[in-house]
Amino acid sequence: MTAEQHKPLYEMSTLELKGVGLSLSEKLAKLGIHTAQDLLFHLPLHYQDRTRLVPIGHLQNGQKALIQGTIQQCEMNFSGKKLLTCSISDATGLLQCRFFHFTASQKNQMAVGKLMRCFGEARFGKIHLQMVHPDYQIFDEDQIPLLPQTLNAVYPTTEGISQKRWQQLIAQILDVISHQSLEELLPQKLLKHFSFPNLEHSLKMLHLPDCEHSLYALESGQNRAQQRLIFEELMAHQVSMRRVRQNVKSHQALCCYRQSANHLSLTKQLITSLPFQLTAAQTRVVKEIRQDLMQNQPMLRLIQGDVGSGKTLVAALSALMMIEAGAQVALMAPTEILAEQHGMSFKSWFKGLNIEVAWLSGQHKGKQRTEIEESIASGQARMIVGTHALFQKSVSFLELGLVIIDEQHKFGVHQRLALKEKGNVANQVPHQLIMTATPIPRTLAMTAYADLDTSIIDELPPGRTPVQTVLVSDHRRDEVIERIRKGCQQGRQAYWVCTLIEESEALQCQAAEVACEMLSESLQGLSVGLIHGRMKADQKENIMSDFKKGDIDVLVATTVIEVGVDVPNASLMVIENPERLGLAQLHQLRGRVGRGIAESHCVLLYHMPLSLKGKQRLSVLRETSDGFKIAEKDLEIRGPGEVLGTRQTGLANFKIADIIRDQQLIPLVQEWADLLLQEQPEAAEKLVKRWLWNAEQYAQV
Repeated sequence: MTAEQHKPLYEMSTLELKGVGLSLSEKLAKLGIHTAQDLLFHLPLHYQDRTRLVPIGHLQNGQKALIQGTIQQCEMNFSGKKLLTCSISDATGLLQCRFFHFTASQKNQMAVGKLMRCFGEARFGKIHLQMVHPDYQIFDEDQIPLLPQTLNAVYPTTEGISQKRWQQLIAQILDVISHQSLEELLPQKLLKHFSFPNLEHSLKMLHLPDCEHSLYALESGQNRAQQRLIFEELMAHQVSMRRVRQNVKSHQALCCYRQSANHLSLTKQLITSLPFQLTAAQTRVVKEIRQDLMQNQPMLRLIQGDVGSGKTLVAALSALMMIEAGAQVALMAPTEILAEQHGMSFKSWFKGLNIEVAWLSGQHKGKQRTEIEESIASGQARMIVGTHALFQKSVSFLELGLVIIDEQHKFGVHQRLALKEKGNVANQVPHQLIMTATPIPRTLAMTAYADLDTSIIDELPPGRTPVQTVLVSDHRRDEVIERIRKGCQQGRQAYWVCTLIEESEALQCQAAEVACEMLSESLQGLSVGLIHGRMKADQKENIMSDFKKGDIDVLVATTVIEVGVDVPNASLMVIENPERLGLAQLHQLRGRVGRGIAESHCVLLYHMPLSLKGKQRLSVLRETSDGFKIAEKDLEIRGPGEVLGTRQTGLANFKIADIIRDQQLIPLVQEWADLLLQEQPEAAEKLVKRWLWNAEQYAQV
């Protein structure tokens, strides 16, 4: 046994492994693999059954299988694309292997009469079954190799690391753990309760599963060894989220004291001044927030609400509670358009309350920026609205009591941390209120936002007009443009949404500039405006102002108008190439219309041909306006990383768990995670480090 085999895996650098140099170590680090333990827990994505041969004549279209036959013909074709074809047959049929990338030596090896063993996906060709670029071996009849006794594991990888190299690395680690025991971090009573196998057996089985194991069970996550590791990984994530919460809750926060009954608080003054009543849902959520803010521990609350449910007003009322307690409030929005929209709303609401509202964005420069920063630092500005500019070093607060983050998934973990730290004075941190207009499925919320209390505004204000959604092929573009003309002539306004700023033939999307020119020409007599994320702030401000005033009939825009833009007179929206966007984002865009009393429509102008799956996906929008149902469907189709923007939120890229497939486990996992933290905090700490290599940065948020 070597010295390395005595060293714990979590202390063994990948550079200590045989065959791993600096270059390979750096590639492994890109995947979060820094130690031998990280490598051991780099688990297969899926498996291939190469333990048995399938007769060629028994193959099904799309089946991945291992076949073996005698080479009948091998030839190169240079007409059009360079192509090497090799036909092999057994007693049941003939199959053609096709190679578009090959060398002369490969061709020479494929001699007629030799045996060839191939693994690949069988597809029906014009005449014969085909496999394109299969893995293969060539040998003589007297040298037939034995079939493997284990299923073939396929690992997540990055450029420059082949599957063969993964198998070599994993084999080294498995050899090491055969000489040292792995620490079991799950409680014995948990293992006994669920009849889970031990850790070493589970890992060996998943890296080298015997052919007796069901491929279906492995592919569907039902193997007992998988279930054991799925549970452990989900527990690690829940423990990590609870540590985040404990860390924040260990600090003090400014407490808002209950006002006397006869005191006309700022919140009451604002509510009284509104030309409408709060919905029951808004009232309930405001009460939940008030209860949080009356504690001397920091609030950590997520507000979910569908498009137009009135989250911004709830945020304003929350801000007033803290301002009345003598603190400042900062609201951070992901785009300048949204930040400016919030700034205008807050200025309008707070005008009669004698509260100064400052708006700060990256576009503010020189003297203007200095003046804004001075008003924030001195405490003159009590309400501060801005973009990512708020967490730049030059911005300091007198006493930041509450941080409101709109569309949290648009921001990175470090950005949220930076803003929180600006209010960290004498071990006192700001309360945190997170808002999202993207309804998050319960399963995802329980995982990604396990550190937050959740409030849902599940009611729309009265007077919201249901939006009729239709799917139209872009072959009928002229009809759609004519419909816009008639609507605008009747005094309505319209959005035309493009998904790119610059022309891209590959993605078949029209650029906003091209669309604006086309619509200006087609809609002569009407005013057509253009807005996109690359325009300067004052340009965007002028365009939006003109659109709100009605000076622009049709606004051509990119998805910068996804959130925050409120023009009640706009009743028609056309979204080009909707097949490129997620359902939740399309729902967000659609929410920009239907804000007035006029009947509103959203036209999804798709590009032909649209796949059956694409039509089914877009039809979800036609069938429902419930943001939570749409979000559930979006999660099923695109997965959690796409829905939340995993790279930005800090949601772990799961190694083996699948929060859609394994969602029924999450309530159980939460119970056991709480128990582990209470009874074995050291094991909980090790569990997080084992599964979440970058967990330390999230524990600080």
